[in-house]
Amino acid sequence: MNNDMMKELGTEEVLWDLGDLYQGIDDSGIHDDMEKCKKSALEIADKYSGKIAELTAAELFAAVNEYEGLTIIVGRLSAFAQLHFSTHVNDPEAGAFLQRVNEFFSMVNKDVVFFDIEWANVPDDKADDLLADPILEHYRHYLQAARRYKPHLLSQVEEQLIIEISPVGRSSWISLFEKVLAAQRFGKKARTQEEVLTDLYSPNRKVRKRAAKDLTDGLRSQSIVLTHTFNTVLGDKMIDDRIRDYHNWVRSMNLANELDNDTVDSLIASAIDRYDIVQRYYGLKQRLLGLEELFDYDRYAPLPYLSQRVVDWENSKEIVLDAFGKFSPKMASVANQFFDKQWIHAPIIQGKTGGAFAHPVVPQVHPYVLVNFTGNLRDVETVAHELGHGVHQILAGKQGYLNSHTPLVLAETASVFCEMLVFKDLMRNLERPEEKLWLAASKIESIFATVFRQIAMNRFENEVHNKRRSKGELSPDEFSNIWVKTQEKMFSNSVTLTDDYGIWWSYIGHFIHTPGYVYAYAFGELLVLSLYSMYEKGKMDFVPCYLELLAAGGSDTPYVLLESFGIDLHDPDFWHQGLDVIDDMVKEIEELAVEIGVE
Repeated sequence: MNNDMMKELGTEEVLWDLGDLYQGIDDSGIHDDMEKCKKSALEIADKYSGKIAELTAAELFAAVNEYEGLTIIVGRLSAFAQLHFSTHVNDPEAGAFLQRVNEFFSMVNKDVVFFDIEWANVPDDKADDLLADPILEHYRHYLQAARRYKPHLLSQVEEQLIIEISPVGRSSWISLFEKVLAAQRFGKKARTQEEVLTDLYSPNRKVRKRAAKDLTDGLRSQSIVLTHTFNTVLGDKMIDDRIRDYHNWVRSMNLANELDNDTVDSLIASAIDRYDIVQRYYGLKQRLLGLEELFDYDRYAPLPYLSQRVVDWENSKEIVLDAFGKFSPKMASVANQFFDKQWIHAPIIQGKTGGAFAHPVVPQVHPYVLVNFTGNLRDVETVAHELGHGVHQILAGKQGYLNSHTPLVLAETASVFCEMLVFKDLMRNLERPEEKLWLAASKIESIFATVFRQIAMNRFENEVHNKRRSKGELSPDEFSNIWVKTQEKMFSNSVTLTDDYGIWWSYIGHFIHTPGYVYAYAFGELLVLSLYSMYEKGKMDFVPCYLELLAAGGSDTPYVLLESFGIDLHDPDFWHQGLDVIDDMVKEIEELAVEIGVE
């Protein structure tokens, strides 16, 4: 993005200040904190290694408290390295610093890995007696959750070896993936991936088609590297699952999310069962756009009933904070800190990673938000989404570092809810059916991307992980064929997928960063749709209950945390409540279409 565009949007100075962590990669505080970590890790090992099973409840509390203190310093170092790298991906010094921190983290973790192993192997009766002691109440869930991994832990020497080689393992391939895509330029104008993807939302079909072609050509030029990287990550996951005795590729993710396999299977099956909603909508969209055939590059085309609106940064801030404030002044107040205290990085610049995220740090500091802001309404919702994460992380901070980490499936609870707040607020201010149709269509497509697209991607992951295990490495064409097949199942005849679309699996970062992650988006969206329905119907004292849920962080399982809302995640029918809300939204769009003469 050029400087003139950044000035027009007002993002040229929306740069985060990482000074609350460190002043830069040469900050002497980094060396000092590394020395503290080394000393602390050795002291913890000297004091507790080989003795966990003999500790009293008070001694175990002290041990966990010391361990938490160590992880806070490590978390601070790690967050700074990752955040600095995310805006300096093309800078060799930033990459070297991130690698240095990763290697340091492995060294420290190697010294204290005994803790999880010994605690998991404490006999159940002894562990239950310890956990029943009131002194351990604060750490009870953390300690209970750690014992879930008992069947999958290796010996201390084996765990230390895995930690030792991890910096040159999967994390190194993740870094390569990020560097390749950040450095890649697309099309004759040598644009970034974010800039090209933005054009898929253009009202001009030629622009969309060109963007799709540019993206495809750029990805194909890196096909060898991207395919090898994905195969390596798949192989790494296969080996790790085998030696840890995980019986399927997604079990470790389910365990991390504190979910039963049956709950996840029910979510996936329920969403697949309602692919008809997607097909019905895109059939209507084809008619609304007046096209004989809807291609993959037409999916995100705006409906021709509202002029393209450019939203500058200040206006985006007002829209988001106003919507948050109507729901909860406290939520708006927390979110406003991100704007006022330089916790956000917004402009599209060379060497910046694509996409958007809210990066948790440690409760003693605060999260940071990264977006690539181009000034459309989608970006406004993205800002709301990431600030939702940020608010969630700050509210959960009171649980302490070890309890503040929310399972991925609940991590989307605030982000998606905040998107809905902004959408509903914008919708209330529209009067003409054409305007309402435009905005509702934009929102339903966002929901599709969060629910059905993520489930289709989960099905892609499922097949490639299983195929990698049964036949070995996959070729680019094999990846592409599986990608198209799993996408076509969602769209059926409503969208025609071009040959160019086949390579688009290769830029999806979640497949590389966090295998199995994507179903969490669908979980979060369907959960939020059910929660928002409760809010609109005035059930219970919703706002304080909802803020309490966010503040609970990861202090209990999703099953327990959602009980106060009357939600039973073991009930397969629960997912259909959210899916029915989506169906109703499409029906509303169909009714609006009839109002303007399109059936």
